[in-house]
Amino acid sequence: MKPLSTPFTTFTDRMRGRGNKALYIEYAITICCGLGSMLFGYDQGVFGGLLDSTSFMARFPSISNGNSTLQGFTVAVYEIGCAIGALSVVLWGDRYGRRATVVYGMIVLAIGAVLQFLSYGLPQMIVGRIVTGIGNGLTTSVLPMWNGECARDHSRGRAVMWQLNINIFGIALAYWVDYGLNQSSATMDTEWSWRFPLALQVVFAAGTILLVCFLPESPRFLVMKNRLAEARDVMDMLSTIEDAQQRKAVVDEKMFAIEHALDEESVAVTRSWTQCFTQGKPRYFQRMVLAIVALCMLQLSGINLITYYAPVIFQDTIGMSRNTSLLVTGFNGLAYWLCTFIPLPLIDRLGRRPLMLFAAVGQTITMAILAAMIADGSSKAKGYVAAALLFVFNGFFAVGFCGIPFLLPMELTPLATRAKSVAIATACFWSCNFFVVMISPVLIARIKWGTYVLWTGTNLAFIPLIYFFIPETLNAALEDIDTLFETSSTWIMGPGSRRRLAKIVASREAAQAMHVEMAQSGGKDAEDVQAEQAGNRA
Repeated sequence: MKPLSTPFTTFTDRMRGRGNKALYIEYAITICCGLGSMLFGYDQGVFGGLLDSTSFMARFPSISNGNSTLQGFTVAVYEIGCAIGALSVVLWGDRYGRRATVVYGMIVLAIGAVLQFLSYGLPQMIVGRIVTGIGNGLTTSVLPMWNGECARDHSRGRAVMWQLNINIFGIALAYWVDYGLNQSSATMDTEWSWRFPLALQVVFAAGTILLVCFLPESPRFLVMKNRLAEARDVMDMLSTIEDAQQRKAVVDEKMFAIEHALDEESVAVTRSWTQCFTQGKPRYFQRMVLAIVALCMLQLSGINLITYYAPVIFQDTIGMSRNTSLLVTGFNGLAYWLCTFIPLPLIDRLGRRPLMLFAAVGQTITMAILAAMIADGSSKAKGYVAAALLFVFNGFFAVGFCGIPFLLPMELTPLATRAKSVAIATACFWSCNFFVVMISPVLIARIKWGTYVLWTGTNLAFIPLIYFFIPETLNAALEDIDTLFETSSTWIMGPGSRRRLAKIVASREAAQAMHVEMAQSGGKDAEDVQAEQAGNRA
């Protein structure tokens, strides 16, 4: 394998130097990352609706005879593949780049989808799900990084939230594909009712690969690989400044900031994969742990109990018919997707921490009430209240936990260890996912409403974790967040982090404006100004 070139640059070159039209490049990267993430959501949602299909049960009777452990393993084995794929990014994610990793991941994912589509026995289905998972693990480790590293400082949160909005659309789409094929007289009793939904993943993978061919590499990755001319070119095309001289001065200043941050990190510790487990001035280990915590909180909220097993919950726990359970699941997925629009205008105004705290409180209360409703299995009215609470839980989750845990790892980790730290965090994410999906059918079968008491406790624990340990990253350059950690000496960074970061951003923006003005009006090249600036910092 090798780094991926950009064969089709007509689109990006036409946007260069045309002011706000350059934003179309950023939007295109977000759409591409969203399409890739949609596969993540689609596979999460599609399999739960197939488990009770007549033709699926006939083809795989061993997981349809009440064996909840084997059923859970067949669904959850996908996460094992995802963890393997994520960990492989530790080894070569920084070697081949963000775009190449996405393409290779999509190819592997498509191969796995074909294996699932062609399955005629449980072993082949399990292998197909593992292979699909490996491809998805590769892409989920890299897509938020590529998107966030190319986005502007003041819209990075919104860009990644849009990406996850499309991810949740994939879940809703999977639910409705399952429902539609179950209702169609042409497919409801045939194997196409489950083979077609699995094969559809190949279409999305091909679309993602096609879009990647038109889009640039992350400029921060290019700087890290010392491909400075390419990095400068990408930052130039992403800039919304029309004046060529002013654009050059701003790009030069940003380039210097990235190079300076990378030099500081390189001096702190010799670069290797073990660097993530050292602290040093950049606080590598603390930042990796925070990335792991953010992603594992998402899984341990109980969301994938609902995402994977919603039809089973509606049918077996609440007592709906298969047709009604699929229909309600479809509306649940649609409502979930619509709720992901709520944080889009808020993420870069209110910040990450307020939305996460709001969601954690709401999820705790909802899960507690849900447990109480399901505890009385004889009451049909309480069953319908429980069904409504699944909608409410998804709403809270969409506001604070759907996208932010994927945004924080790339924001909180430094460039020198970002790919490795995010890959390790993503592997932990998928390991938690495996744990949740594996035990959920067993818990539902054995302790019933106690399952929701368990998730009530985990959501309650998130509140102090978020408040005390996760810092705010609102409207800051990634290099500003580096400074926030480098100037801190404690793990308890949450309280006061917004105020401290705002001062760092204001100081950096004032210095940047001064140097750009000097470069434009003082008769000096931006490079001369940078040389003076470097001397002053030294």
